[in-house]
Amino acid sequence: MSLSGRERRILAQIELALERDDPELAKRVAAINRIEAGGDLFPHAYGDRLRMWALAHVWVIFAVGAVVIVLLLLAVLTT
Repeated sequence: MSLSGRERRILAQIELALERDDPELAKRVAAINRIEAGGDLFPHAYGDRLRMWALAHVWVIFAVGAVVIVLLLLAVLTT
């Protein structure tokens, strides 16, 4: 259901008042609207943190895998 021109103007006035009164809430509402519109899945503030978290955990998984392979190879060679 689309909005009429009058309803869009009223909604724009409400959004402007919201941005003035509570900018943090306005940012969250904008992020929700961006996600619903098919925009970024993660805000950029979380993107770098998420990337660093994933990179650190991938290296931990590779290191544990390498240790397991070395221990298995050592066990096979010593028996």
